[in-house]
Amino acid sequence: MRCLASPKDHDYTLMNIPDSNQKFPLDNYDRLCFLKNVINSPNIIVGDYTYYDDFESIDNFEKNVKYHFDFIGDKLIIGKFCMIASDVTFIMNGANHLSDAISTYPFAIFGQDWSQAMDGKEYPKKSDTVVGNDVWIGYGATIMPGITIGDGAIIATKSVVTKDVAPYSIVGGNPAKEIRKRFSEKEISELLELAWWDWPIEEITSSVQVLTDKSIIKLKSLL
Repeated sequence: MRCLASPKDHDYTLMNIPDSNQKFPLDNYDRLCFLKNVINSPNIIVGDYTYYDDFESIDNFEKNVKYHFDFIGDKLIIGKFCMIASDVTFIMNGANHLSDAISTYPFAIFGQDWSQAMDGKEYPKKSDTVVGNDVWIGYGATIMPGITIGDGAIIATKSVVTKDVAPYSIVGGNPAKEIRKRFSEKEISELLELAWWDWPIEEITSSVQVLTDKSIIKLKSLL
């Protein structure tokens, strides 16, 4: 489902829309970036208008995606319109050790007479890490491997996320637990169906006053 605002109601040619392909969208400020424009790893995929704000340097983002080795192949996938604060860390599958063996020690990586230690075995691997759309991840949060964070979720400052996060829920703590839902289950279903982040950017732009309001009824009225 998408917004069907009429061109008669909005002259899109007069709009001054932020450019999602711009590295630094704020004038004279180089510590907030539209993240997709600074990513080098092919295994990190970021949607339009997702931004990263860092106290020191935007280069810290990929440094904070830890244990992300090409030979493992897991991906970090982040949706559109997300907000990621400084010092957020993503732990990827390369950090995993054996947990059901007698020892968790990675003997094989040191070679020599230890090189055969993992013959016939594999280190545990979870799926890709997936962050939905319109997700706010607070300062210093840590996201563990294979986690899915649903659309519209909020991750509180310093949280350690060890389980999937439901859409439009607020989680916090170590390990992170659900604090509350942002909307009722019915409203969440409606918001997920509306999926405003997939509307054409012109229609999103014409709807920003509604998107920053509390009324889902107003949002639905745009259809």
